[in-house]
Amino acid sequence: MANIAIVGAGLVGRLLALLLAKQPSSVVERISLFEQHTLSSDKSIGRIAAAMVAPIAESVSASEHIVSMGQQSLTLWPQLLSFLELNNLWWQQGSIVVAHPQDKTTLQHFVQRLKQQEKGDVNAISAVQLAQLAPELASKFQEGLHLPLEGHINNEQLYIDSAKQIKDSRIQLVEQCTVNINDNTIYCSGETTDYDWVIDCRGMGAKEQMLANSQLRGVRGEVIRVRAPQVNLLQPVRIMHPRYPLYIVPKADHQYVIGATEIESDNEDGVTVRSALELLSAAYSVHTGFAEAEIIAVQTGLRPTLLDNEPLISVQNKVIQVNGLYRHGYLLAPYVLEQLLLLMSSHFIPKSRLTNNLSKILLISLP
Repeated sequence: MANIAIVGAGLVGRLLALLLAKQPSSVVERISLFEQHTLSSDKSIGRIAAAMVAPIAESVSASEHIVSMGQQSLTLWPQLLSFLELNNLWWQQGSIVVAHPQDKTTLQHFVQRLKQQEKGDVNAISAVQLAQLAPELASKFQEGLHLPLEGHINNEQLYIDSAKQIKDSRIQLVEQCTVNINDNTIYCSGETTDYDWVIDCRGMGAKEQMLANSQLRGVRGEVIRVRAPQVNLLQPVRIMHPRYPLYIVPKADHQYVIGATEIESDNEDGVTVRSALELLSAAYSVHTGFAEAEIIAVQTGLRPTLLDNEPLISVQNKVIQVNGLYRHGYLLAPYVLEQLLLLMSSHFIPKSRLTNNLSKILLISLP
């Protein structure tokens, strides 16, 4: 029987806790989940994010390794959510890439930079086809790309539903507690507790305790969430821009997340005027219905990133650290969770006794 502590209740930490809670108590006796803020905090990057699972579009700037993991996540996400009974959160209607006439060459360059795909992963679409897929874009754009396999998560609801499940489960939840880890010992609010294993999922919160002298940095992102009843987009839309591609991602209740900015900075101040103007202007240029949209939130967050922009799972003594998901949290999360389950199976829980309902995937090479 294993007593396991998970530190950090972001996207990976909370889903891992729920996965372990599905194990019989004869295998995983106790699961403790520690969070510096609260499960419902709006400070979590996973709650702020646009939550796209778009390996083809991301292949323009991501490594082949990231793209491969993301392609497998397209299959793993519905499996994972079904297994955890987190329903109606996975939307897979593809994504659309468009460009205004003055940015047509940027779209052509985007196509040239796409990494190798299977036939049908990327389809050039005419004005007629665009009107069929997204009628509300037809008046603004005459052509584009359709990436039919890509999906996205209703992440606001995912955080709400997963928090409720955690509170209703056998997981021992400790909120609003800054944790220090010393091997398998947890220090929290003046109390010391030993565990068989500690799994560190804190992201930027683990900066001072990263193993193997890894250099963790924050990459700042800025998004604006709006409610736009006059807009009825079903797919995420990427708009080519000379400096960076912008995106508009539909959520429930006519809400949309508008984002793009990526700044090499640990600054957690509010969104700049320039960024806000660019994001809102881009949205209005796509659909005039955004002019009457209600601004719900203007948010920033730091994505935990390592030097190579690749994720890392590292093991030392009784501590497993997962970090460095960069701006690919939703793209990689189910794949990373799969690796953690397989790692636990091979290292400290007899494999035959650990229930793993996700696909079998080879382990990431560990240092």
